[in-house]
Amino acid sequence: MSVTLVGEGEQASLAQHGMWITERMGAGGRVYHMPVAMWFDGPLDTDRLLAACDAVVEAHPALAIALVERDGAPARVPAAVAPPVRFEDVSGRDPAGLIERETALALDLGTGPLARFTLLRLAPERHVLVFVAHHAVFDGMSKDILVRDLAAAYAGRPLPAAYGDAVAEENALVAELLDAAAEFWRSRWRDRPGLALPGLVAPSVRAAAGEVVDFSIGPDVAAAAERIGVTRFELVLAALHTLLRAYGNDGAAVAVDLSTRTERTRDHIGLFVNELPVTVPSAGAFDGTFADLARAVREELRAVYRFRGVPLARAVGGVSPRTALTPVSVSYRRREGEDPAFPGLRVSVDRMMFNQAVRGTLHLQMVDGPDGIAARFQYNPEILGRAHCESVTGHLLALLDAIAARPGGDIADLPVPEPVAEPVREPAGEATADASLAGAAPPAGEVLPYAREVGEIWCEVLGRDVGPDEDLFDLGGHSLSITEIIAKVRERLYVELSFDVFFDAPTINGVAEEIARLKEEGC
Repeated sequence: MSVTLVGEGEQASLAQHGMWITERMGAGGRVYHMPVAMWFDGPLDTDRLLAACDAVVEAHPALAIALVERDGAPARVPAAVAPPVRFEDVSGRDPAGLIERETALALDLGTGPLARFTLLRLAPERHVLVFVAHHAVFDGMSKDILVRDLAAAYAGRPLPAAYGDAVAEENALVAELLDAAAEFWRSRWRDRPGLALPGLVAPSVRAAAGEVVDFSIGPDVAAAAERIGVTRFELVLAALHTLLRAYGNDGAAVAVDLSTRTERTRDHIGLFVNELPVTVPSAGAFDGTFADLARAVREELRAVYRFRGVPLARAVGGVSPRTALTPVSVSYRRREGEDPAFPGLRVSVDRMMFNQAVRGTLHLQMVDGPDGIAARFQYNPEILGRAHCESVTGHLLALLDAIAARPGGDIADLPVPEPVAEPVREPAGEATADASLAGAAPPAGEVLPYAREVGEIWCEVLGRDVGPDEDLFDLGGHSLSITEIIAKVRERLYVELSFDVFFDAPTINGVAEEIARLKEEGC
């Protein structure tokens, strides 16, 4: 197989940088696995399909990269392990366990592979192709492109080659918009980790094993959106904000996945998405009609779209690396038309395959297709029980039904639930770092070993004076700051810091203590 690869050491995108940091923390893993299953009924030519998989990898070089550190930041390099394309005859065996096995296999950011294809023969005329890719090289729209190009290659049609490197263009645009984005978010962003939901133990913005509640959103919602003058997505997002406010979440932000694709990248597999928070502009918006609220949410989304390519952490700082920007998040994808045809075969595609992980407390996933909106709440069962997630689902559906019946009705007349108390207890494994991890504060006037050197590095990276016990993230630090600090510590003090220390003890003294410990152990 001849694969077109990126050059050695090309810059990673800012979105890839964030995922690389999260993986280095050990907080990513399966939550970043993006699986797709394609079921084939009929006389499948297996060699032809496997060759089509090879053709897709060749046409989309993002699938064959790895991310390695260069001067304290991740760079894209040709993967040491290319995406495997394999076939296995498992006739007579239960496919569920085999598919689960494939989706759980590790995807190594540092060496590859970051994608894999496995074709399973279940019976002479029954096959399933299981594809899994790391989110660093794949997004929701990439699923449709994957299916389209596999069908084209299987039919013998040539695939268009990727036009070139989009990352440099993306990063240049971020630099151009950075100051304006910082001003935009200054009055809008507040990092509020609190959340009130029925039965919630405590909110989370970290990856965890997850479960799902599936449901569908009927065509009446589409008709109501058209009457109001908003999209289906905008209507559902406004309804979700209404529900969260009813539970007692004033000013809650919902993180929304926004596409950063351009005309030149719309047909290419890769990571072209950025998560940004969307709030209702004013509390008074809930005092009028739902139609007015939905239009206000639409206007806010339009304002956010201008900066959709700028990661929030780059614009405002102080956002610690996490798998979810806010406890509640939403992804929506519109799919036009029917699936492309594979000659002589009946094909069905599962684009909503669950990777068995959730990136925060509650994530609403929607795929809007010709048959309506397929929806799913992904939730963390350790902090939100299934019955309570089903309750949230029921409340949202009741709200959408009422909105569909009277799109211009008052919000006060909608069937919203009673407020719930915000949880105060932290779940196991999410507790704030114990004070013992950071060590006791030194007596007044005493300077810890290596604190001066660490302080100099922090001042260089952050561009300001820093006190020994000031929190990195309170000072506007972010994932790029961490990698720069680690690189400078390695260069000057000959110590390799782990990312964990910046979450256990994100202060000059905390890092200095860790360096002293590593020096003593000879690390």
